[in-house]
Amino acid sequence: MNMLSVSASCKPLVINLEARKSLSLFHHRNRKEKAVVIMGATGTGKSKLAIDVATQLPPAEIVNSDKMQVYEGLDITTNKVTEEECRGVPHHLLGTVHPHSNFSANDFCHHATLAIGSISKRDALPIIAGGSNSFIEALVNHHPEFGFRYQCCFLWVDVSLPVLHSSLSARVDRMIQGGQVDEVRPFFDPSDEDYTRGIRKAIGVPEFHHFFQAEADQADDGTKKRLLEAAIRAIKANNCKLATRQLQKIHRLHSLWKWNMHRLDATEVFLKSTPEEAEEAWENHVMAKTRRILHKFLYEDTHVHAGITSVVSSPPPAMAAATH
Repeated sequence: MNMLSVSASCKPLVINLEARKSLSLFHHRNRKEKAVVIMGATGTGKSKLAIDVATQLPPAEIVNSDKMQVYEGLDITTNKVTEEECRGVPHHLLGTVHPHSNFSANDFCHHATLAIGSISKRDALPIIAGGSNSFIEALVNHHPEFGFRYQCCFLWVDVSLPVLHSSLSARVDRMIQGGQVDEVRPFFDPSDEDYTRGIRKAIGVPEFHHFFQAEADQADDGTKKRLLEAAIRAIKANNCKLATRQLQKIHRLHSLWKWNMHRLDATEVFLKSTPEEAEEAWENHVMAKTRRILHKFLYEDTHVHAGITSVVSSPPPAMAAATH
């Protein structure tokens, strides 16, 4: 069961009228326009948070910064949000790139700045959300136009690694039950073992190669069963390795760049046994703090210096140990 369904109901954000008017005046009252960046390891709830923020803080639009979700196709494998889960919030760079092309960090910076610029022109709030920290780093720290125009508030959705690894394993099981094998099969080419380009790089594609090869060779059922089980184990292991690398990268970026990063601990959400309990924990541990942070960032700090200062404290010892 997915404890982090992004289609869950939302609690309205209460803002006084004078503060609400300032949302459409970002570029008039501040030297820089404002943007929200949502980061975190795979499977922590970044998409849910982005959509919750966008629906509670309209007008807002989301720019996807996941390097696999930019590609068209493999919606189950890349864990794209569905149209229903989007709840009417416009998404950019989500499933728009040809699956066999290579979409680089430079490509992302180019297309993301165009999308963010168009969102700002509509007096809406740009929300950049995704797990590809290299894309976010390239945009924020190495793209002069973005750095000159925008002041960012970074929201880091964090879940303790042991809890997250268990959740990721369960997510893979749901993907398999949801039809992932059939979804990936058309991307198998017995003459091409190169999984370094485009969407074929996504976790959940190369792991099936030997299983699909056995199917093509008309192997016996026992062999196919063994290879399928091995592929699923590999997908689970690779997702856990990815989450660990992403968390290490977030700590490195914070240490290196001193971003204005707010840690949101969602661990309790994943420990709940029912969707109702999980949603209550999400509200108490994630959304309540998010509302306070964004209210201050958008409506109170309209004259702060544009420089980035660090507000995240050192991680607790258990979490720090898990990242090394």
